[in-house]
Amino acid sequence: MTPSQIRDAVRTLQAQGKSLREISRILRLSRNTVRRIVRARGPAPTEAAAPGVPRAYLKSAFERAHGNVVRMGELLAAEVDLTVSYSTLTRWVREAGLRVAPERAGEYHFRLGEEMQHDTSPHRVTLGDKTVTAQCAGLVLAYSRRLFIQYYPHYTRFEAKQFLLEAVRFMNGACARCVIDNTSVMLAAGAGANAVIAPEMAAFARTLGFEFRAHRVNHPDRKGRIERNFFFVETNFLPGRRFTDFEDLNRQALAWCREVANARPKRALGMSPETAYVLEKPHLQALPPVWPPLYELFERVVDLNGYVSLDANRYSVPERLVGASVTVYKYPDRVEIHHRHGVVATHPRLIGQRDARRTDPAHHPTPTRANRTPAIEAQLRPDSPELEAYARALKQRGHGRAPRALRRLLELQRTYPREPFLAAVRQAAHYGLYDLGRLEKLILQEVAGNFFALNARDDDA
Repeated sequence: MTPSQIRDAVRTLQAQGKSLREISRILRLSRNTVRRIVRARGPAPTEAAAPGVPRAYLKSAFERAHGNVVRMGELLAAEVDLTVSYSTLTRWVREAGLRVAPERAGEYHFRLGEEMQHDTSPHRVTLGDKTVTAQCAGLVLAYSRRLFIQYYPHYTRFEAKQFLLEAVRFMNGACARCVIDNTSVMLAAGAGANAVIAPEMAAFARTLGFEFRAHRVNHPDRKGRIERNFFFVETNFLPGRRFTDFEDLNRQALAWCREVANARPKRALGMSPETAYVLEKPHLQALPPVWPPLYELFERVVDLNGYVSLDANRYSVPERLVGASVTVYKYPDRVEIHHRHGVVATHPRLIGQRDARRTDPAHHPTPTRANRTPAIEAQLRPDSPELEAYARALKQRGHGRAPRALRRLLELQRTYPREPFLAAVRQAAHYGLYDLGRLEKLILQEVAGNFFALNARDDDA
């Protein structure tokens, strides 16, 4: 109650014949306070909210400070040379009626299996050596307060379906009603009582045995069970923990839900959520015998590098499909690429990454040249030990061009007669000559000397 209401209540009880002790006990005031109010018969001051400070100026200072009492005190000190303590300022503001006290939100009571609440909240999370903003999705049973949370890089309808599916598996059932806020992830139009749930989300919820219900706009207290838990997550789960990636983050979040959040006794329950869940479990909606399929479908064209793009990442496909149209199926944990009604590639899904690649070595084999050196050596060896030794030495001096040199040597062997060729090879090996151009000149000299008498005179002419 405001001070004027307290004074009116004291005077009303006094007029009813109540003693000071009874008034003090009923209103929970000290007897001295009751005596001061009884003695002060005059009306409460209206023109001045504080000694020497007109109500109009006090209101002006409060508005110019945008409701900040500390800044209001600075204005009073600078403009009227009045230094007032913070507690006195707040009392003046209350007595002047400048700040309306917040109304009590009230308390909601839920029956067993009646309602569960779902919401998301952005949290700053450190993954490895990088800090990112991750969306924390949470679902809580309103009666037992059993909590389930998971983190996602972003929260679309695909992630919402994935989370709800994992949540009802964790709860081993679902309540008949799930209260949500007025987010576009779940709604197609409207808000509050006039909200229209997106058809795909409504159908997905019916498959799991519940329906969505959006609360009134600017009325988050309606789902206070989950709102309070986000603060608990930020102050208990995230501090002092390290995470490598989203998979590790969600694994630790699940362990925290089981070992901490749902194991600690709650004063409002008089027991832990896990114990209260034992009472609520028989009243939950049974899980469906067949789980709804969870995937998204995309049409893509394979680029010139043999990849398709999905969620700012790239996945490889066989090179023969470059330029072809393919169908991409995005599942929670993998990506499947189909072409002409057949699976041509399957990759683990890249989560929480951008501009990353997932490549299957079988899709993009590295071009390699066939090593024909052993085959060439096999054709050279049967001729003679001298030729084999010369080929071995030529290979050692090839400096990366040995196959080319051996092919040239084999070509010389096939072009010229055997004896002049081997004689030239023996002579080149003797002098350490491994220039195949000069070797060919030696071969020509041998051929000219053995088969043609170029310097002989024809005496019979």
